[in-house]
Amino acid sequence: MTTTPPDIRTVSLQEPVDVTQYLFTRLHQLGIRSVHGVPGDFNLVALDYLPKAGLKWVGNCNELNGAYAADGYARVKGMSAIITTFGVGELSAINGLAGAYSEMVPVVHIVGCPSTISQRRNMLLHHTLGNGDFQVFANMSAGVSCVVARLNDAAEVAAQIDHALRECYIRSRPVYLMLPTDVVGKKVEGARLQTPIDLSETPNDPDREDYVVDVILKSLHAAKKPVVLVDACAIRHRVLPEMRALLDRTGLPAYVTPMGKGGVDETHPSYGGVYAGDASAPAIKEAVEGSDLVLNIGGLQSDFNTAGFSFRLSALRTVDLHSDHCVVRYSEYPGVKMRGVLRKLTERVDLAQLTANPPASIPVDLLEPAGGEADPDQVIRQEWFWHRINRFFRPDDVIVTETGTANFGIWDTKFPTGVTALNQTLWGSIGWAVGATQGAALAAKDGAEQDGAKKRRTVLFEGDGSLQLTAQEVSTMIRHNLDVILFVICNDGYTIERFIHGMDAEYNDVAEWRYKDLVAAFGGKLGQDSNTYVAKTKAELSRLLDDEDFNTRSGLRFVEVYMPRDDAPAALKLTAAASARNNAKIEP
Repeated sequence: MTTTPPDIRTVSLQEPVDVTQYLFTRLHQLGIRSVHGVPGDFNLVALDYLPKAGLKWVGNCNELNGAYAADGYARVKGMSAIITTFGVGELSAINGLAGAYSEMVPVVHIVGCPSTISQRRNMLLHHTLGNGDFQVFANMSAGVSCVVARLNDAAEVAAQIDHALRECYIRSRPVYLMLPTDVVGKKVEGARLQTPIDLSETPNDPDREDYVVDVILKSLHAAKKPVVLVDACAIRHRVLPEMRALLDRTGLPAYVTPMGKGGVDETHPSYGGVYAGDASAPAIKEAVEGSDLVLNIGGLQSDFNTAGFSFRLSALRTVDLHSDHCVVRYSEYPGVKMRGVLRKLTERVDLAQLTANPPASIPVDLLEPAGGEADPDQVIRQEWFWHRINRFFRPDDVIVTETGTANFGIWDTKFPTGVTALNQTLWGSIGWAVGATQGAALAAKDGAEQDGAKKRRTVLFEGDGSLQLTAQEVSTMIRHNLDVILFVICNDGYTIERFIHGMDAEYNDVAEWRYKDLVAAFGGKLGQDSNTYVAKTKAELSRLLDDEDFNTRSGLRFVEVYMPRDDAPAALKLTAAASARNNAKIEP
């Protein structure tokens, strides 16, 4: 009788654990509690390890939706994970992962792939291109991942995992982990799990940091009208506490860009509103563009974030702080990161030399819109809707806006304290918001269960055209009993596309669905875990927004809101016109 000799490397391990157990335990240590994705034969055995690590399986309707959901989960929880299968699954997800890369969202993408034996033998397997190339899909993902790790060798896997997860968090970008079926159960050193992954940021060189701080302080002390402008990268790279400490100490007026909305507590006395170049309220435009020093934290000046590149900020009057460098006027300081600079600015600013003017006043009509139940014109238009919705928001809401009218309309709102705002202004993949809302609502639920924190509502503003791309995730919201209020703006198609080009073109039309019927079709028990509503007039919408049961009940609340097809927020019209002009440019 023959016996299989023991694995010498396994025998030498102090606390052997399976590779997948190690990976999932690390995810749990990083705060992840739910994992998105779709099962496939190359990841099925790995999925069996999820409950052993204290992780819940979400189960999305398709991989693209799962990637969107993982994006939303990470924006609320800090980090997320999605599991797909080789080839067909991962390629379905890659658009969502590209969006996460573009917008700096830390998502761990785990791809179950064929065994190392199958790969070495170039076997003609399903889900492949039939050419024996098992690296082609990983190579495709390399451009939208800050790390690509092929977990082939058990001797290296634990170090690969720890490195990838650290980079995912620190660089706030997706990572790609390729997990072969025959590596899933191999052993690695479990004793490593007793030491958490070091997520601390490498500090700046003290002398270089001090020099940059001194240069900034010289300009700040001399300025007569300094302002702070907070943008998306400040949120993504987690420097909001440092930014808030600076505002608390100095009282400097603070504004946000569209992508930065929610980055400043909008009840803070320093908050002045949304600066979006030519699409800004006049007082805000004057305050920012008339400043003699703009402290721009985490700036990301994309076309839609600047209302068609309409920012009027001179480099001579600007200090730009980023996650890996700083720019003071025309001088760039590579490797000097904004976190350390913000901390020292707060510590060292001389308040006796600082001029801190009050912020611009929020227009009164944003908080109290004209018209209502007594208004003879009962048509719900965009301007009225976004002004009226102000009184509906509650502290700690998670507010998600879809690319389109919602992303632009939300500029005209003022959030209560504790609100987390999600938008995808740079990547702009329509349909993103439905999946992202599912992920965000689940992250809020996981956070409440994990920390005993207060339950949070998740509020989504979604266009009817966008909803048709990813409507299936409404069923995932219902299945996981998530607290979501979903406003569907019913205005007959792709409004943002109409204003860019083809106002009456057939290609901007969509089929007319019975949207609220989706809830029952997707398994919702009306009156129990879900409810549906329709608002076609200002009076109907106002009564609904003030209804206590609607505001406080749990589960899904699905609302159809009807608006004219040729109506849009003024900021969208301006930005769309600029986009159309850019599209039409030709080389001279």
